[in-house]
Amino acid sequence: MPVPRYTIILASLLLALIGSSCSLLPTRVTGQNLPPILTQDELIRPYVKLGKIQITREVYGIIDPEIKPDISEWGYTAVRTEAEKMGADAVILPEVSGATATYLVIPTTEYRASGVTIKFK
Repeated sequence: MPVPRYTIILASLLLALIGSSCSLLPTRVTGQNLPPILTQDELIRPYVKLGKIQITREVYGIIDPEIKPDISEWGYTAVRTEAEKMGADAVILPEVSGATATYLVIPTTEYRASGVTIKFK
């Protein structure tokens, strides 16, 4: 008994979907190989400042599904990720803050993370 044509098409689509789904997953584990955040005491080698990074995130409403309760962890990871894109060796002078304001009846929270990226000589 021959196999219906739609069964072959569905099977090939399923195999294509399964084979390509692995390529859609991120390959880097978060927090791995990111430049470290250093204090002024840890800077023992000469360096050059590459620039200042500032990330701002606004959230409208009460709940932000992407940020865990630890805002500083979000900020440090965001700054380190951007520093990696710049090719920096480290981040110094990190700052993470959050402020909430209410417009009419909707609360708005603004998170800011910043730091200075450096490259060692």
